Amino acid sequence: MNSNLAGHSLQPNFQDSPSSSSKEKRTWVKVVLIVVAIAYLSLILFIPAVNVFVQAFKQGVGPFLNNLTEPHFVHAVNLTLLIALIVVPVNTIFGLCAAWVIARNQFRGRTFLISLLDIPFAVSPVVAGLMIVLLYGRNGWFGPLLQAVNIKILFATPAMVLASSFITLPFVAREVIPVLEEAGSEQEEAAKTLGANDWQVFWRVTLPNISWGLLYGVILTNARVMGEFGAVSVVSGNIAGKTQTLPLFVEEAYKQYQTQAAFSAAVLLAGLAFVTLVLKEILERKTKIKEVE
Repeated sequence: MNSNLAGHSLQPNFQDSPSSSSKEKRTWVKVVLIVVAIAYLSLILFIPAVNVFVQAFKQGVGPFLNNLTEPHFVHAVNLTLLIALIVVPVNTIFGLCAAWVIARNQFRGRTFLISLLDIPFAVSPVVAGLMIVLLYGRNGWFGPLLQAVNIKILFATPAMVLASSFITLPFVAREVIPVLEEAGSEQEEAAKTLGANDWQVFWRVTLPNISWGLLYGVILTNARVMGEFGAVSVVSGNIAGKTQTLPLFVEEAYKQYQTQAAFSAAVLLAGLAFVTLVLKEILERKTKIKEVE
């Protein structure tokens, strides 16, 4: 009996070796995945972004600031801001209305309406611009009528506003719909029971509940409007000093070998993207804190 026990005690224990080897394997897999992810992001994001700043300040701060005061650049910035000031409020109001209808009502065709709302996500911006050309161009559906009343849409600011509005149409609605569905309608119904009218319910109950989602949608809309290139380039004509937004200015300046001016404008767009990411992160944290509370 003792000999049997001694024999068992002398047998090697292999139970821990498979688990330890599997842990080491998982560790190596994580390390490899992290390295691949960092390398990939460096090649397509970090290095190009750093290069933009290096090229913009290559000749010093003075030339960089001079490029920011160039007349065509200033016009491009002003036109970009003008389009954003028109498109963002319009799509915010539309997004709120669409989100309210979809989240608060069950009706036939609701799924189809949501699919229509998502069309700008699926359609190429260039195709969106082409659709506007086919509608409002000289030989388009509404072209003869617009010419008769002397209204110019294509290759002018109105077409650029239409293109930007189409591209950014879903952002606010898509951010607000889940928030409305999660919040439910109990608080709104309670407010109505206490005598509040629809306007008071919206301002005092609905809007505070959806505020973070709404701001998130507005930030995304504004960032996309200011950075839109494809649809705007098709409908604008890219005329310097007239129908040239900031992204179009970057492309045209680079084509004309004005690389310093192109990279200076790109730095401004990169700054906008950075601010957008910071605000996005703040809103996401605020939303998580509110959900925990």
